[in-house]
Amino acid sequence: MTSIEPKNNLEEALSSLQLPKNISHKGQNGKLLVIGGSSIFHAASIWAAEAASKVVDMVHYSSTKENGELMTLLKSKFLNGIVTPRFDLLSYVEEDDCILIGPGMERGEVSAQTKEAEYSFEQICSLENEADYTYALIRFLIAQYPDKKFVFDAAALQMMRPEWLLTLTEKPIITPHCKEFEVLFDLSICELPLEEKEKVLQETAKKYNCVILFKQISDIVTDGSSTTIINGGNPGLTKGGTGDVLSGISAAIYTKNSPITSCILASYLLKKSAEDIFEISGLLYNTSDLISQLPLTAKPLLFDN
Repeated sequence: MTSIEPKNNLEEALSSLQLPKNISHKGQNGKLLVIGGSSIFHAASIWAAEAASKVVDMVHYSSTKENGELMTLLKSKFLNGIVTPRFDLLSYVEEDDCILIGPGMERGEVSAQTKEAEYSFEQICSLENEADYTYALIRFLIAQYPDKKFVFDAAALQMMRPEWLLTLTEKPIITPHCKEFEVLFDLSICELPLEEKEKVLQETAKKYNCVILFKQISDIVTDGSSTTIINGGNPGLTKGGTGDVLSGISAAIYTKNSPITSCILASYLLKKSAEDIFEISGLLYNTSDLISQLPLTAKPLLFDN
């Protein structure tokens, strides 16, 4: 049974949530840019984009590698937003309310030259090594757009440097599981008891001025001053793609809300959706089923009160 500790944190998140107004127009209820995928793996970023499209007015999706055949494939796979060539990326960075970067991107060894170079955007787009591209693009976007809302997930957490977070004006959201947290911050916490883990996470969020949505059986959300535990879900959430859905929902809500509200509600909705779909199909569901369940679970919580 999904629950939150402290319990009133869910009520506060719901009361602060900005929902679409009756008089709103297209684009006023959130625009999200999802940057992800690689030449061999696109499912993760498409799952994130599909989940986000349930929430915001528009999702722009940009992948790391492209050619005619691949762009055609992406456009056929993602129909609920706009697939944009990476060379056009910056216009959407400037336009959109929030940027989610990392799902499905390449991780690996970065060349010494890329670590030292101050590449222009055009030079970054021309990098052949996809790990170099991941590293250079994240560094460039943070440096050039420090006032943007960012959500860093998956490969981004394994390729970026933690001190980059401190240069951002808007508190970024990071969504690590245990190993990703250890790679990013060089802190071993996987084997710690829950209370000690909470303490390390809260201290880290405070030190790096970010909001951490720590993914585990009981998710932990902290901004460095307060911490929320979200319990629930079921073993179906161990399947590939559920973390990408979580980052997509978090980023979508963050377009128009605080990072804490976004993380608490995203975690709660994902776990509750898994429990609701269990009533229909047990554990025999996949990530696409979970995305379809999200609005059914969210409606009574967000719109029927």
